[in-house]
Amino acid sequence: MLDDIEFLDDATRPEPPRLEGLTEAQKAPGEHLKMVHDHLRENMQLLRELIARAAAGTVSPGQVVEETANLAMIANYRRFGNLCGRYCQVVNIHHSIEDQSIFPVLGSRSEVFRRITERLAAEHVVVHELLVRLVGALTELAREPSEANFAAARQLYETLERVLLSHLGYEEDAIGDALGYFQVV
Repeated sequence: MLDDIEFLDDATRPEPPRLEGLTEAQKAPGEHLKMVHDHLRENMQLLRELIARAAAGTVSPGQVVEETANLAMIANYRRFGNLCGRYCQVVNIHHSIEDQSIFPVLGSRSEVFRRITERLAAEHVVVHELLVRLVGALTELAREPSEANFAAARQLYETLERVLLSHLGYEEDAIGDALGYFQVV
């Protein structure tokens, strides 16, 4: 299920330079990026807890519906008939803006930021592939609830969570301050 995904080794990530003497205004874009990422982290944590409770048999389907009612993914499922809906479109647009607009500008500032932004773009490809596969696994689980389908969806979720949380932290550390320092956004 995951053998054909080319995972990237976190140890090979380019080390970001330390930018000294940043003003509050220069720090603001990085803080905004972290705020957006924190919302994703909160949603991932809620889903993780629900998966654990479902695996333990301590949550009913009704409780799952109630506790996930405000998640963007679930709201999109109700509105658009699939788990991604506009949420995945927004993620895709967000990554496209970074890949096509922010990363080239930031990458032009120095060799190290070029390497960092190339790495972040490569990580976007892995995250996207995991999202696509997770949606497929969840669709299959909804179509045919079984232990095997639950295990497959859980494995994909756990892999996505590990990769995504690592990616978000690296992105914040590597380019957060640089966004304002170089006036990219």
